Amino acid sequence: MSLSPFHLAIPVHDLPAARAFYGEVFGLAEGRSSEQWVDFDFYGHQLVIHEHPKTSTQESAHTNPVDGHDVPVPHFGIILEWDQWEALAERLRGRDTPFVIEPYVRFKGEVGEQATMFLLDPCGNALEFKAFKDMSQLFAK
Repeated sequence: MSLSPFHLAIPVHDLPAARAFYGEVFGLAEGRSSEQWVDFDFYGHQLVIHEHPKTSTQESAHTNPVDGHDVPVPHFGIILEWDQWEALAERLRGRDTPFVIEPYVRFKGEVGEQATMFLLDPCGNALEFKAFKDMSQLFAK
């Protein structure tokens, strides 16, 4: 599957903390930057963190129930290969990263079975990382 890279710009109220989180915790390569923003290579996509006052969703995230968990909304993330997802989960656990939803397999035995985990960056932006054993089920009903 060939996809075009997406560009996502998100607000962060603590640029140095967010820069360390994305660069050190996730190990993302840094691109261009200024005093107000930083580009990161987010698994081949362009993630830009922009200095911005705290937003209402960063203050208190809304949640929707999914598979018995309260999923934070809004959130963003990436779908990884299964082994990449497992390696990231171990990396995050090894750094004692707090999870909103601990890594687990969702919809076990059903169409769309997937590994998932949710966490917040230091500014309250919610992220989801997931993987499918069978990538052809990405949009399956």
